[in-house]
Parts: sequence; C-alpha cells; structure tokens
Amino acid sequence: MPDFSAADVDAAYTRLKDHLAPTPVVQSYYLGGPLSGIDDGREYFFKLESMQRAKSFKIRGALNKMLTLTDEERARGVGTVSSGNHGSSVAYAGSMLGISATVIVPETCPQSKQDKIRYFGGTCLPMGKDYDEAHKLGMRHIEEYGLTYVDAYYDDPLIYAGQGTVAVELLAQLPAADCIVVPVGGGGLSTGIAVWAKTQRPNICIVGVQTEACPAMWASWRDGRFYDEYPIGPTRCDATVGGVGALAYMRLRDVMDELIVVTEDEAASACAFMAREEKLVAEVASCMTVAAVRDHREQVGGSRVALVISGGNIDGATLDEVLRQY
Repeated sequence: MPDFSAADVDAAYTRLKDHLAPTPVVQSYYLGGPLSGIDDGREYFFKLESMQRAKSFKIRGALNKMLTLTDEERARGVGTVSSGNHGSSVAYAGSMLGISATVIVPETCPQSKQDKIRYFGGTCLPMGKDYDEAHKLGMRHIEEYGLTYVDAYYDDPLIYAGQGTVAVELLAQLPAADCIVVPVGGGGLSTGIAVWAKTQRPNICIVGVQTEACPAMWASWRDGRFYDEYPIGPTRCDATVGGVGALAYMRLRDVMDELIVVTEDEAASACAFMAREEKLVAEVASCMTVAAVRDHREQVGGSRVALVISGGNIDGATLDEVLRQY
C-alpha cells in the first residue's frame, strides 16, 4: 500500500495553487443562528466545492495527478472510470493541460454529467449497468489503448493529496473551525482532508457521512474487511456509491471521529433545503453533510462546523423531483 501523509497534501497545494482559485466558504443562514430558530450557539459554514469550474472537488485530485505526467504519458492521453464528477474533472484538467481524456461511465450516469464531460473535451463512453461493472469494463479499455489511468479514489496518493487541499484552503478561510463534515464515497476526499487536518490540529473533529443506499465504508469497518465492491440500493446519491478505496480503508479510521449513515429521504430533503432556503444548488450526495446536521446534530457536535459541499452537478430532472417531493 503506498504511503500517504500531510506532506503529500502540502506538495499538492503548492502544485495547484496557481491553477485553481480557492472555493468560497459561506455561513449558513438556516442551520444555526437567529434565522434558524435554533439557539444552541453553534455556527455552520459551507465549503462550496460545488463552485469549482467543473462543479466538483475532484478537479483537485485529477489536476494534481496530471501535472506530474511525463511527456510520453501526456502524449498517450489519460483514461478514467467515473460516476460523473471525477470524469468531468479529468476532462477539464485535460483541456487545461492539452491532454486527451477518455472517461468511462456507468450507463446510469445522469445525462447532465455525460454532457459536462463532452463539454470539457473528453470522450465519454457509457459501459456497464452500475459503477462496479463500468469499472471492470473501463479498466480493460484503458489497458487496451495504453492510457494512463487517473484513479478516482482507490490508492493513488496524488489523487488523495489533491483532494486534501480542500482542508488547506478551508482552515485558512475559517481558522475557528472545530469540526469538518465531509461526504464519504470511495474515501479519497475524506481521507485527504482528515489526514491533513488532523496533522495540523489533532483535536479537530472529522465527521464522515454516507448514504444508507451504499454504506460501503461503514460496512467495511463494521465487518473488519475491505469492500472494494458493495451492493447499491435505489439512490439519488450517485456520486458517493460503489466500493471503498484501499488507501482510504487503511488510513481513514485512524483520523475520522464519526461516520454517520443518513437515509435517502434525509439527503434528498437536505438538497431541497439547500436550494429553497440557502439558495445553493448542490448534488444530493453533497447534501448528505447537511442532512447529518439537520437530522443527527448531536452526533456531529462542534461549535464552528464546516460542511463540505462536494459537488453541484445535479441533474435538472432530479432537482425538480426533489423540490416537488420535499
């Protein structure tokens, strides 16, 4: 298993800072404070990775990886497998660096995410009925065409380090933060953030959130075994379903204080809340952090709490359905 430390995140931050502008941190109006009707002294802030050009934090890991490629690797091009956000970020990074990018997505990938991949100049190839099947088929394609694989979450320290730069920005923007709440899918974002933040501030609380439709990390910890594939139930949280990253499985438990599983209804209701009350559009998967506060506040804890809103690539039909239903 490759090594991964806060020093890798620091190196990634140095590499990325001239390519990506910091995403904003804004205070919530309605999770805490006078407008919320909840007077418990807690304040909540959104770290808006949904405001990235590709509407996702995943540009950080993709760009960090691609900035390290050799000339030969750049000439051959890159390939990846994605539920959508990582793919559009790889395509965007490729357009920034002049590198061709092929993105394999599951056939269930929302059309809006496929369109975004193509908009950024990537080649989008739907394969497989779900992410795990798409991954098997996509890896064969990538190997056959000699592409450099840009890992979404499995075990590449360059990807984890790029995602971890969210924490570098966040704690500079919000020095008083005593808790960071982050969505957990494969675990790249949560591990990158947690490893760096805990190195800088050992007492900061890191809370992860998963959907009940695919609590792969929670189940891996419960069962003491690594699930690189995991069954997926009906879900709107398509950005955070599938198996667990090997590096995340090895490192995350030591640096994460709490892992909360929210229901699909809680996540969807939080998405509607964000659009209707906070006037922020985010994916349902990203809004799992908001659901954790709204429905599991005492488990989250903290007094100055930062919620990572990891992506904004919500399909228009899904947003309309969520607003009508919740």
